[in-house]
Amino acid sequence: MKLTLGFSPCPNDTFIFDALVNGGIDTGELRYEPVLEDVQTLNEWAAQGRLDISKMSFPALFQNSGDYRLLNVGAALGKGVGPLLIARRLVDLPSPDHCRIAIPGVNTTANFLLHHAFPTVSQLVPMLFSNIEDAVLSGDVDMGVIIHENRFTYQQKGLLKVADLGEVWEQKTGAAIPLGCIAIRRELGEELAHTVELQIRESLIHSFKHYPAVSSYVKEHAQAMDEAVMRQHIELYVNDYTMEFGESGRAAIDGFARIYTDKAKTDAPRLWE
Repeated sequence: MKLTLGFSPCPNDTFIFDALVNGGIDTGELRYEPVLEDVQTLNEWAAQGRLDISKMSFPALFQNSGDYRLLNVGAALGKGVGPLLIARRLVDLPSPDHCRIAIPGVNTTANFLLHHAFPTVSQLVPMLFSNIEDAVLSGDVDMGVIIHENRFTYQQKGLLKVADLGEVWEQKTGAAIPLGCIAIRRELGEELAHTVELQIRESLIHSFKHYPAVSSYVKEHAQAMDEAVMRQHIELYVNDYTMEFGESGRAAIDGFARIYTDKAKTDAPRLWE
C-alpha cells in the first residue's frame, strides 16, 4: 500500500522521516511517497485532502480535524521554539500595528502567535518563509515573522529582534508552544493510523541512533545551510514531545485549541479520537 506523506524540507522533518522514506527501517507492506513542500502549502493542501499523511500547522489541524486525525509523534512542540518578529532597525520604528509585516502563511502557527501578541496588526504580507529575511532587508516590508532555521541566521544579516512571539505565548499561558504536527486522513482508519505512528517513531529512533552525524538526505534538502545550523535546528525542534506528546504536551495542545476556537469562534476540533 502506498501512502503520500507531506513534510517540509527543513532539517527537523527530514531527520524524522529519513529512515521511513529511504529504507532505513522495515515498513512491511507500506510504502511512503514523500512530498516536500513549505508548511503553508501543506496547510492549504490539508483543506483539500490532497495527502494521506501530512505535516501541518496546528491551526490547519484545528480547521481540518474532521478529515485528519492527529498522530502522537513527529510534532514540533516545546518552549523557546517560537517564531520571532524581526526588523531592519528599531530606531523610530512605529508600532507593529502600523507596519507591513511579512508572514510565512495565513494558516501558520506563526501568524496566530503574531495576532496573539499584537491583536490589531492588519498589514500582513504572506510569503515563503525563506524569503522573509530578504524582504525585510530590502525594505519591501517593515517587519517579518521568521520561523525554522532563520532564527539562527537573522542576526548575521544585521536584522534585529522586535519580539519573541513564542516567549509572549509562554508568559501568558505557561505552556509549551504547539507549532506543527503530523496528521493522517481519518478515512484510512484507526488501525493504519496506529501502524504509521509506530513506524514514524521507529524512523525517529533510527535517526537519533546515528546522531550527531547528519545524513545526506538532511543535507540535500537543507541546501546551503551550515551543518552546525542543521544541528541547532534539529536539537531545537526535535525533542521529547516529538517522540510523543505526554501529559504536558496534550495539555498544551488542548490549551492552544481553546484559545484558537475562542478567537476564531469555531467549534472545538476533534483531537483525541
